[in-house]
Parts: sequence; structure tokens; C-alpha cells
Amino acid sequence: MSTLKNTFKGVFPPVPTILDEKGNLDKKGMGKLIDKLIDEGVNGMLFLGSGGEFCHMPKEMRFSVAEFAVEYVARRVPVLLGISSPSTDEVIEFGLHADKLGVDAVLVLNPYYALLNDEFIYNHFRTVAENIKTPVILYNFPALTGQDISVNLIARLAKDVPNIIGIKDTVDNMSHLREIINVVRPNHPDFVIFAGYDEYMMDSLILGANGGIPATSNFASFITCGIYQAFVEKNYEKMFELQRQLAKLSSVYAVESPFFGVVKEAIKLSGLDISTQVLAPVMKLDPTKKERLIEILEFAQVPYKTKKK
Repeated sequence: MSTLKNTFKGVFPPVPTILDEKGNLDKKGMGKLIDKLIDEGVNGMLFLGSGGEFCHMPKEMRFSVAEFAVEYVARRVPVLLGISSPSTDEVIEFGLHADKLGVDAVLVLNPYYALLNDEFIYNHFRTVAENIKTPVILYNFPALTGQDISVNLIARLAKDVPNIIGIKDTVDNMSHLREIINVVRPNHPDFVIFAGYDEYMMDSLILGANGGIPATSNFASFITCGIYQAFVEKNYEKMFELQRQLAKLSSVYAVESPFFGVVKEAIKLSGLDISTQVLAPVMKLDPTKKERLIEILEFAQVPYKTKKK
């Protein structure tokens, strides 16, 4: 456990799954994106998180994406792999696959659709964590799952299940992450805490979080990685400047819901020639929304290649 803070720190982009026009994995495009992010200095990567479109993939595709990503990264940076499903048995199946791949940790949402009491949520996480070897990081995203993982439940899991090592907290309220730090960390100082919302990364670092998992780092890593580096170097003026820039950029999430196509368009606008195909039922970003995306990039002073007509 003493190595956790060294493995899980800084910026872990939730890497989009690059697809060809038929909706199959585009290995060439995916490889280009992985290389770009590593060259830009990200600290690790998350595959098959929300931005990786796992929720719209058949099982075999999830296996294929995971296998390619892990092999291509080739341990250049730590890998966090999403294995979420509403089915506990299916999460374990994905987790056993992750075991074989040798990823650094897996990310697991609480089951979604059916609203569960705390005991059922506890049972889900404990059952998964005790049936796989790979360390488990909880994923709390109540806006999408319909249920919050309470701070008391997080503390109970951290106490009872050694293989549960941290959490990605995607809650639009800093007090939730603050309380995780206040309640869990005194007894579990190595418990990994990642901020899920981009614009909360700086405040989370100040409170004691390990880092963030911001989707904007896929096309503006100089901002998010810059915030983390400035924090480490105690260059607070630079950190504040970049945080103000990130606050402007965070409007990209309002362009379209879900944001899958927005992030892919932004990556392409940043200069990396990739396909912007997304999986059904989502569709590519329409021209009007692409113009709105460009306006936000301009407002946040993020360089892009295509100018408005």
C-alpha cells in the first residue's frame, strides 16, 4: 500500500475509445492518442471510463479495447481500467480479465438502474474486490447512477476490504470529497482520492486529493497537467492562472450530453487527426454544436486547427 501515492497521482485522462466509421475499434487512431497523451506528460490513463463509452459497448468489444490499450501503453504509465456493470457477476468477469492483463487498478461504479440500499451497494463492492486480485477504486457518479456512495459507506469499505484502495469522486459539490478526506484518511492515509470534475481538481489537491481524472486533459493537457505540476512546485500564481483557464474550458461539458463526441471533436481540433465516430445511440457532434465548441476553446485560449468560417 505504501506505493499507492506514487502510482496514483496527478492527471489520469479518461481516454476516449477511438472508433472507425463502422463503430469498430480504430487501433491506429487509439494508438496515436495514447502516444500523444504520454508525450504530453500525463501521469496515467483511465480506459473504459464514462468517456470511453463502455456503457454502449457489447462485452467482447470491452475485452478487445482493454487488451489493446494495456498492450499499447506497455507500462509507460499506470493504467486504470473501468469494469463497471449493474451485474456483480459481470463486474467480476471483467475484473478477472483485468487480472490477466495486469492493470494497476480497476474502476467500479455502484450498480445503476435499480436503486439499492447501502447494504446491497456494500455487498456489490466487497464481493467484486474479494474475487479479483487487481486493486479496486470506487467510482462515485450519482448524477448518472442515481445514487450517491455515502461517506460512511466509503469509510466502511476502506476499513473492511483491503483490496479497495481509493475512489474517483464525481460529485458536483466539494464538500463530499472534503468529507471523504476528513473521515477516511485519518485511518487510511494511503486511500487514493481522485477528483472527477475537472474544475474541482485544484481545490481537491489543496484539500489532499491525489489528483484528477479530467476529460479536458485529452485535448488541453497543458492546463490540467500544468495545474498539477504547479501545485507540486508550489508555483501558486501559475496554478491560479491555469485554474481560471480551466474554469472557462469546463463549459465544453454543456455543449452536448453525453460529452463523448465533444471530447473527440476537441481532440481533432487540437491537431490530432482521429475519427470522431461515436457508438449508438449517441451521434456525431452537429455543425452548430461544433461551432459552440470552437467558441469555448477560443474563450479558454486553447489552440485549435480549424478556424470558424
